[in-house]
Amino acid sequence: MSDLLSKKCIPCSVGAPTLDEEEIKELLPSLKEGWQVIDNQYIVKTYKFKDFKEGLDFVNRIGQLAEDEGHHPDIYLSWGKVVIKLWTHKIQGLHENDFILAAKIDELINI
Repeated sequence: MSDLLSKKCIPCSVGAPTLDEEEIKELLPSLKEGWQVIDNQYIVKTYKFKDFKEGLDFVNRIGQLAEDEGHHPDIYLSWGKVVIKLWTHKIQGLHENDFILAAKIDELINI
C-alpha cells in the first residue's frame, strides 16, 4: 500500500484505458481489508462509526483529500455508516487513481 500512498492522482482523459481484470487483481491486495470490486467497474467499501457526527467528520476529511487529489468519490453518509464508491467517471471504469485514493482514504480513518 505504501506505493499507492506515495502516488498522486493524475488527471486522465476521455478514452484512456480502464484497468483490466488482471491489473485490478494486482492492485486490490495493496488496499486495506474491506474493499470490494464490483463488475470490474468500481470499488466500494463501507466504514462503520458510533454515530452520525463521527461519520460526517470522516466524510469531511475525505472531501478535503478528494479536492487535494483532484479525484472525487461517490459518498453515501447515514447514521453510523459511510459508503465510498470509486471509479473514474471520464473512462467509465477503474483507473490506478481509484486505488490511490482508496489507499489514502483508509489512512484517514486513523486521524
